[in-house]
Amino acid sequence: MTPELSFSLPADAESARIHEAYRRLIDAYLRSNHRRKVERIEKAFRFASAAHAGGRRRNGDPYILHPLEVARIAVAELGLGSTSICAALLHDVLENSDYTSEDIEDACGPKVAEIVEGVARISGGILGRAAEVQADKFRKLLLSMSSDVRVVLVKMADRMHNMRTLDALAPEKQRRVADETLYVYAPLAHRLGLSRFKYEFEDLAMRYNHPQEYADICSRVVDSEAERRRITEEFVAPVRRRLDEAGFSYEIAARVKSAYSIFNKMEKKGVPFEEVYDIYAVRVIFDNADDEDEKLRCWQIYTFFADNYQIHPGRLRDWVSAPKANGYRALHLTAMGPAGKWIEVQIRSRKMHEIAELGFAAHWKYKTDDTTPEAELDTWMNTIKEILANPGPDAIDFLDTIKLSLYSKEIYVFTPAGDLVTLPSGSTVLDAAFAIHSDLGVHCVAGQVNRRLLPPGHRLESGDQIRIITADSRHPAPDWLDRCITPTARHKIKTFLRKQADNAAPGQASGPGQPDSPFLNPA
Repeated sequence: MTPELSFSLPADAESARIHEAYRRLIDAYLRSNHRRKVERIEKAFRFASAAHAGGRRRNGDPYILHPLEVARIAVAELGLGSTSICAALLHDVLENSDYTSEDIEDACGPKVAEIVEGVARISGGILGRAAEVQADKFRKLLLSMSSDVRVVLVKMADRMHNMRTLDALAPEKQRRVADETLYVYAPLAHRLGLSRFKYEFEDLAMRYNHPQEYADICSRVVDSEAERRRITEEFVAPVRRRLDEAGFSYEIAARVKSAYSIFNKMEKKGVPFEEVYDIYAVRVIFDNADDEDEKLRCWQIYTFFADNYQIHPGRLRDWVSAPKANGYRALHLTAMGPAGKWIEVQIRSRKMHEIAELGFAAHWKYKTDDTTPEAELDTWMNTIKEILANPGPDAIDFLDTIKLSLYSKEIYVFTPAGDLVTLPSGSTVLDAAFAIHSDLGVHCVAGQVNRRLLPPGHRLESGDQIRIITADSRHPAPDWLDRCITPTARHKIKTFLRKQADNAAPGQASGPGQPDSPFLNPA
């Protein structure tokens, strides 16, 4: 049942809005680096127009304006190509019309139909009243992402447009959608390296969850803009001269922390707006022809700041040498600027910046080696696939496991061979053992951390060097779950314990004896 592709809209003011939205979409596509497949997008647009003919959004707009804007976000803000644009245009067709997946496949191809089906499976709210409902929604979302990450990227674009147009909903529904965005989509954006989406999701959610605080912080940010700009320009002036003298092609952008970040800091530290530590921020983005020079040039720019200002020793973050788990790379420092204001500085190459903004969606442009965000995403998704393949009976535990993998900050530890292992903050020797190799985790007795013998439950810190001590007679026991936090470790321990219980004869103990050892007591 393919719609008539010669479908045309009536010539009136409303159709003019629709065609203007379509023109904006095509203009954004033509400005991208993707191959020109405008006819394919035109076909999907006409299909979507036919499917949504007569449909209205809650604010009274023609429904087709929503998929048009979702598609524009997909290309302009996520850097996606024609397949994703077509899927974005059609993402609500299965839910809102009588057309089928087969109709979409006939008109636009199997890959577009597959992505649309994936988006349809995760439509509707994730936050249900029962934990089992939430867990099931999470599973559908993660399964869809594991088959093709574009499913979730299109869903991200859909959620972004919904959040930007949330005013049309009743206050209770606004808060529910905002909660879900903060609970699921903001951390998922973080995990995919979509920093721009993460911050906007958080700010938009705060606007509806804490409207008074949001308005107050935004007002204070606006009121302090002139002073902030003056201080920032004075701060970067000597660095600009050094960059020019060294022949850099660059841009320096002043930025302010998001309202949500400021609010969180005020809440956690119990301080007023004026005492928030690092509201001021500067980003230096330099053009670089040779990837081999990126690290050297970042540190060269660091010296331009260090030669002029006092650098906070506890606020230096080298994510150039040790990227975050989501692929983020940059050099961060905090310097004492004019009027005694601490100013955070982010130093990035153009490539680092685009990957930081677009995350996985930028991989097509920079897919050169195993350090791309795609490789990082694959590592994370392999863990998620294992959890989904062997789900435990406890829905709450499943949600906690997934939330940890979405929210966690990272620490970096080293093996004796010098290999870098990235772990969530708060990870233990046991977590590290499972991260390095399953066999090391299953037989872990202790860890030699910086030449000190420590128990499996010892919490690690960034920079630790660790060697795992094992014994063939050692196997997971239920209390091992108290000594680890990572999804990988907890999942593998639970899988081992379930198999052990299944294999145990009725009335027999379900696990091997655990010889006494001081290293088996929780740290």
